[in-house]
Amino acid sequence: MRVLVTGGSGFVGKALQKIKPDWHYIGSKDYDLTSAYETRGAIRDHRNLDAVVHLAGRVGGVKENTNKQADFIYQNLMINTNVIHEAYKEGVPRVLSSLSTCIFPETLNNYPFEESDLHLGAPPISNMSYGYAKRCLHVMSNAYSEQHGVKYTTFTPSNLYGPEDNFDLSSSHFVAAMVRKFHESQHGQQLEFWGSGRPMRQQLYVGDMAKLIPVLLEKHLANDPIIVSPNENLTIEEMVKMCLKISSKDVQYRFNGEYEGQYRKDGSNKKLLDLIGQFEFTPFEKGLRETYEWYKGTS
Repeated sequence: MRVLVTGGSGFVGKALQKIKPDWHYIGSKDYDLTSAYETRGAIRDHRNLDAVVHLAGRVGGVKENTNKQADFIYQNLMINTNVIHEAYKEGVPRVLSSLSTCIFPETLNNYPFEESDLHLGAPPISNMSYGYAKRCLHVMSNAYSEQHGVKYTTFTPSNLYGPEDNFDLSSSHFVAAMVRKFHESQHGQQLEFWGSGRPMRQQLYVGDMAKLIPVLLEKHLANDPIIVSPNENLTIEEMVKMCLKISSKDVQYRFNGEYEGQYRKDGSNKKLLDLIGQFEFTPFEKGLRETYEWYKGTS
């Protein structure tokens, strides 16, 4: 099976290469997917494709998402539109695209939310642009499938973390930033984190996501934005305490009340497990320890 992976040099793409080394991987240094011309070239350069796994996109932490909304909506809309449309024009019958739980409404009556809750409200203000861009990717995938008879489907991972993440404090997600802060901390230092520590997150180990992508490519043919998430749902402060324990550092921490983010965004994995059967997700403490040790060994 000839498969092209966009975002192949990114966080999930690197993990996927270890699972599927025979697939074809492209990154932003190879092609500018905000350009229709270059996206078309990427697909034509890898002829006779059976599928595209679309992982590429502009991503970042809560501060960057909040302060650069124009960048996030423009770049993601252009990338997603080009990948879907050019794949269709070049005769690619199958596209599997990655979304984010940021696409779901900021508040819902019941948690964990389900795929059918997607359009019951707007995404959170802090992720409004990114959330709507990713929603459009789901809508577009369904529209092309229904009108053109292709199989373009989507999956929705919860917060991803793990080795080889982006550890840049100005643009990283929470777990990567936390790992770096603890590793670089000095004796007696007080570390500062965004928000109050009360928001809850399902953290998905990147290796688990990489294992599941080939399964979803084969089995997920329905229109649902199938949720990929572990059952474990921890507060930010619980995660900070785990990292403090793992690091063995003699430091303090505080929450500054800024950039609080969405309080809850935990999703149900029922449809996923109904589709694929049982799957053992990596416990967060185990994955965090592996991530910390990896960063410690490479910094």
